[in-house]
Amino acid sequence: MTPSGIVLASNSPRRKALLEKLRLRVEILPPCVNESRNADENAKHLVERLAAEKARSVYAEDERLVIAADTVVNLNEKVFGKPASKKEGFLMLSELSGKVHKVHTGVSMVFNQNWETFSVQTDVHFRELNDEMINWYWSLDESRDKAGSYSIQGAGSVLVEKIVGSYTNVVGLPLRETADMLAKFGVEIFKDNFSVN
Repeated sequence: MTPSGIVLASNSPRRKALLEKLRLRVEILPPCVNESRNADENAKHLVERLAAEKARSVYAEDERLVIAADTVVNLNEKVFGKPASKKEGFLMLSELSGKVHKVHTGVSMVFNQNWETFSVQTDVHFRELNDEMINWYWSLDESRDKAGSYSIQGAGSVLVEKIVGSYTNVVGLPLRETADMLAKFGVEIFKDNFSVN
C-alpha cells in the first residue's frame, strides 16, 4: 500500500519548498506541540523527539503519509533554537562567531501506523563576526524564525566559511536521507511513473 497523499506537519515554507523540489505535493497541517527542551536533553534526542511529537499531533490514521521535522543548532552542548528577540539573535550570532557548530535535524514519518524517526548532523564553520556584521545581518529580517538566528540559503551564507555534511539539513530538511526514508514507505521519487497527489 502506498500513501494517497503527503502531509507536512510544519509551518516552514523552506521544508515545503524542499519537498516540492522532489515533485511532491504536500498538504500543510501546522503541528501543535510544546517545543521546550527537557532537562539534560541533548540536541539529537531533542530534534528526534520533537519531530515525532509533531508527526503524532497531526496523524489521522488515514491513507496519507505524515512528515515532520525539527532543527536546532548546537555549540558545545548548548542548544540554540529560534531567537525570541533581536538581543537573543545578536547573542546567538556572537557565540557562533569563528566557531564550528552542529546543525541537527530530526525527521519523523508515519504511514499506516508505521513510524520511523531519524536525525542528521551537519558541521557549520562560521567566520569571525564583528558587531557591525551582526547588526547588518539582523537588519535584513531573514533570521528571526531560524534556528541559530541565520539562514544559510539567504544572505546568511556570507557568515559561513564552509559546511561538512548535508546543506539541505542546515536549511531544515535533509533531502537525501528523507528521500531514502520515503522509499521505505513506498514513495519512490526516482521512478518514472511516480505520483503522490
